Amino acid sequence: MSAYNKTDAHPSTFILIGIPGLEAVHIWISIPFCVVYFLALLGNCSLLFIIKTDSSLHEPMYLFLCMLAVADLVVCTTAVPKLLSLFWFHDGEIRFEACLTQVFLIHSCSTMESGFFLAMAFDRYVAICKPLRHSAILTHSVIRGMGLAIVLRGIALLSPHPFLLYWLPYCSTNIISHTYCEFMALIKIACTETRIRKAYSLIVAFLTGGVDFVLIICSYVLILHTVFQLPSKEAQLKSLGTCGSHVCVILVSYTPAFFSFLTHRFGHHVAPHVHIFVANIYLLVPPMVNPIIYGVRTKRIWDRFLKFFSFPKPLD
Repeated sequence: MSAYNKTDAHPSTFILIGIPGLEAVHIWISIPFCVVYFLALLGNCSLLFIIKTDSSLHEPMYLFLCMLAVADLVVCTTAVPKLLSLFWFHDGEIRFEACLTQVFLIHSCSTMESGFFLAMAFDRYVAICKPLRHSAILTHSVIRGMGLAIVLRGIALLSPHPFLLYWLPYCSTNIISHTYCEFMALIKIACTETRIRKAYSLIVAFLTGGVDFVLIICSYVLILHTVFQLPSKEAQLKSLGTCGSHVCVILVSYTPAFFSFLTHRFGHHVAPHVHIFVANIYLLVPPMVNPIIYGVRTKRIWDRFLKFFSFPKPLD
């Protein structure tokens, strides 16, 4: 029996079908997805614990990193458990309200991640271009204010998304060709004009991720300009080394995000399974990679990690 009557404004449930065309190998795809999710949980929780318990790490870069870790945990935990339930138990049913909640959490926290990247880029700019004023500019109250502003921006700009979707009629189907509820995935199955909603989503994406990315590029142009004016090669390499982890994290996060965003709106010739697979990579890989990059490339975090997990030598 159909999950809803065609005269209803919207269904009581949606059906997620996973990755179209790859249903036969869902169980095999779930194995690396599960491993990556576990590593993301372990890495981000370890990072939060290490920074919280080591007062010497209570500096702007590491505090912004904690905020990023929390956003990463929310994003992947919102999507992955249901994804694994779908892959393992063929449980693709999700309630309408839960689907809209998933849309809000994934998109708002992804927007917050972008804001934290920008805040970290600003920290690197101040540390390299205005080193003597770093502690005076980025005080703890300023850091809290920046973090709060980023969170409120994500909530304010993305809160309309669930309501825009709630007021749409879904009279043709309740089947979503995706592994999780996404704004554009729901827009595509609505049976009414959605041009205004798409325009709002596009504007929000530009005002958040787009503007953030441009400002990050600008900050690194200024950083490079300052670095290449340093007198010695050693000083240049040391300054660039402090930015290496941040640049790697930005590339890992923004590349699949831009691919997924552009494919939804302009990539009509991209195979659905390719697009949805990359959309899952965007949710899974950055939360796993971020703590690894910062843990390995940041000596202070790595030393603290080794010290915490080292066993005391037995006495002779």
